[in-house]
Amino acid sequence: MNFDLFLARRIVSGGKAHFSRTFVTIAVTSIALGFIVMFVAIAILTGFKKEIREKVAGFSGHIQVTRFTQNSTLEPYPIEKKQSFVTQLRKNKNIANIQVFATKTGIIKTKDQIQGVVLKGVGSDYDWRFFKGKLKTGTVFSVSDTGRNDSVIISEKTANLLNLKLNDDLRMYFVSGELTLGRKFKIAGIYSTGLEEFDKMYVLCDIHHIQRLNNWTADQVGGFEIFLRDYDTMEKMGLYIYHQVGFSLDAATIRQIYPQIFDWLDLQDVNVLIILILIIMVSTTTIISTLLILILEKTRMIGILKSLGMRNSGIKRVFFYQAFFIVGRGMIIGNLVSFLLCWLQQHFGWITLPEDSYYVSVIPIHFGLWNILALNAGTLGICYLIFLIPSVVIGRITPVKAIRFN
Repeated sequence: MNFDLFLARRIVSGGKAHFSRTFVTIAVTSIALGFIVMFVAIAILTGFKKEIREKVAGFSGHIQVTRFTQNSTLEPYPIEKKQSFVTQLRKNKNIANIQVFATKTGIIKTKDQIQGVVLKGVGSDYDWRFFKGKLKTGTVFSVSDTGRNDSVIISEKTANLLNLKLNDDLRMYFVSGELTLGRKFKIAGIYSTGLEEFDKMYVLCDIHHIQRLNNWTADQVGGFEIFLRDYDTMEKMGLYIYHQVGFSLDAATIRQIYPQIFDWLDLQDVNVLIILILIIMVSTTTIISTLLILILEKTRMIGILKSLGMRNSGIKRVFFYQAFFIVGRGMIIGNLVSFLLCWLQQHFGWITLPEDSYYVSVIPIHFGLWNILALNAGTLGICYLIFLIPSVVIGRITPVKAIRFN
């Protein structure tokens, strides 16, 4: 840094500046609070969307492969379990698991109540990690390729509606052609995911029951559920798998199967965008006001520097450094406080939500590295553009009038 710029910085930042320091403190506080609100809002939004996506995927996988039908149905047509594309897909590094499933609509009947549900059959390759984390009581059941297990797991919502408990017998009735078939199961576990429409719908059982009810062979299943390692690759992998499964089968992502849920999640982006715009407007006004006050307070000094031959660009750079010093302090404080608040919520879950309305019991937090970097870079970029407004004032200050300014 050259000597005249160093001298200018000392002159601008020195002297009696009690008035400006007050506004600098206000500006730093405003930037820090605004940054905290933006940081937390983005962390909550990404956490909320991630939580809902994982819950939906837990029920259906990220991609489902079923037989082509003209209308959507909860009872898919059977396909052969042994498919050549399955072996090929298992080698793909983006795929975490492929598992078979089959579904059949039925009615649970107790002494005084009935409830329509979807009985979902799972095989020995089923990944239970999702439901193990959602169990309220009991345990998951095991499925073998040789025997048939009569255990089922039902949702807490269904259990409360029908007054059922762990280890109770569960009687279900199904329509198969012109026949009404009954089956008796035993409740091995009770789960709750918070997705009420899914919880009320699904009862999980051994896939052999579905095969027997539909008169399928042991080599026939309803379809395949494919789990991905990274949700962000779902659209690309969905298209890839669609071309791999052949003309008689269809590959649909959960966004295509449940568009209403994901459209609702996309609407949450609008809410956060409105918050960001409002915070940026408030912080922008504060920064501009602070810089104008600093320039006004140092008008005489600016005139002296200009009379000594210092260019406008050099003086602007001085205030530019001052502005970024203010913004930098605000962002550092904002980052530290935001990380602390998010970490506390993530580990202790102090702030709760009504699960029936929001599908989650506590406010979810997710730290997205790229989101954090984008927020910090965006804040710096906006502050740079903001500085261009008060910098115009510096260019219009004339040395004679400025020196006489009091």
